[in-house]
Amino acid sequence: MTDMVGDELAPISTGEQAYERIRSDIVFGRLRPGQRLTLEKLRPVYGVGISTLREILSRLTPEGLVTAEGQRGFQVAPCSAEDLKEIAALRLLIEKDALVKSFQAGDMEWEGRVVAAHHKLARMEASLLAGDDSKTQQWKRYDWEFHQALVSACGSKALLELHSGIYDRYLRYQMVFVIFRGPVAADEHRALLECALSRDAAQADAILERHIHGCLDFAFQHRLI
Repeated sequence: MTDMVGDELAPISTGEQAYERIRSDIVFGRLRPGQRLTLEKLRPVYGVGISTLREILSRLTPEGLVTAEGQRGFQVAPCSAEDLKEIAALRLLIEKDALVKSFQAGDMEWEGRVVAAHHKLARMEASLLAGDDSKTQQWKRYDWEFHQALVSACGSKALLELHSGIYDRYLRYQMVFVIFRGPVAADEHRALLECALSRDAAQADAILERHIHGCLDFAFQHRLI
């Protein structure tokens, strides 16, 4: 992975790579909710020193992915029904606002990104519906890419960063508890695509609310959380 510095590509530091790996492992459930994060055990896994690990875990704490336990160290943030409800409400608030702005400003390049992202997501959802559940991480990555594409023309870097952060916390629940609503979710994604292409922000707003509330209802009805 690389970052742009001026016109040149600069390699990402070992510490930054470790941060991305740990963050991904939490979001995708490889580090489980409530798991104690012992620095000595993490050091050989992520290839960085104790001080760097402490900095990474401290950085992940305000993101809501890690909790600090004072003298006892760090643990992966626990999951709860109340936390999921709060995260879902925040996601809905942020994403609705970003959708309206994106639909107003989106150009043909934006439309192309949305269509391409939905194509990948739809193919993956078709595989899941056919019974192939071997690529759940890739499915959720495509889900993220589609929702990110929808809001990508909103014109606000701060809004996109807020959306990305809260979406990752929401995504962690979906990965940890394997929340997939089947054809209903796929149909809602297709409807959001159609709203984007027709610039129907009001209808997209209603579909997004149904999309997120449906996920909550599914999780609670099936006692996943």
